[in-house]
Amino acid sequence: MTASSQSPLKGRAALVTGASRGIGAAIAKALAAAGADVAITYSASPDKAGQVVAEIGGKSFAIQADSADPKAVQAAVAETAKRLGRFDILVNNAGVAYGDDSLENIERMLAINTRAPYVAAIAAAPLMGEGGRIITISSCLGEKVGFPGVTLYAMSKAAMTGMTRGLARDLGQRGITVNVVQPGPIDTDMNPANGENAPAMTALTALGRYGRPQEIADTVVFLASPAASYVTGAQITVDGGANA
Repeated sequence: MTASSQSPLKGRAALVTGASRGIGAAIAKALAAAGADVAITYSASPDKAGQVVAEIGGKSFAIQADSADPKAVQAAVAETAKRLGRFDILVNNAGVAYGDDSLENIERMLAINTRAPYVAAIAAAPLMGEGGRIITISSCLGEKVGFPGVTLYAMSKAAMTGMTRGLARDLGQRGITVNVVQPGPIDTDMNPANGENAPAMTALTALGRYGRPQEIADTVVFLASPAASYVTGAQITVDGGANA
């Protein structure tokens, strides 16, 4: 195995939003393991964010940024570029889900799940050179809604497909790729594989199990790597066959 295959992202600088736990933390660690310098954002878990940074080591650092605040999102992008000296990879991971449709929840979910990824992308793109990567973590529910009660969440995630396709066209001539990853049920503290909804969610999958955060992280590393240089504007569904 060559050094480049062991560290395909060596010398690259990445920002992963919402990476103090779960899928985001797994992505940050996987990008770092592939050789990237990684910054992460967190909203309200400084201790957990610190643990992720400590595990990654190197030049990694955490930025407190509420993704509902567009100025905080822009500042996180700018700080990443300043402290790491470049900006190559943006992973829009931060997201929320609420159980009721109060106006406050509608506004906050759309701000975090839909507006923030776009704000981050248009802030990051001018900082990127050839080979830049913008990867957004959406949901298989953005493509197919298999059960009731998730309309707002599905709507907020479905918008990421349009954003991804549009940005792929806008940025393609600069050699920047833009893709969206759509996880199915993933075993995290927000949606544990032993939770009350787990039996129903598991039954929707073809593989009969929850996914692991690392399985999403591996997909992100692939999309961030030179191996995915001809993949752009794509929806990559990693859901164990839930949408099959």
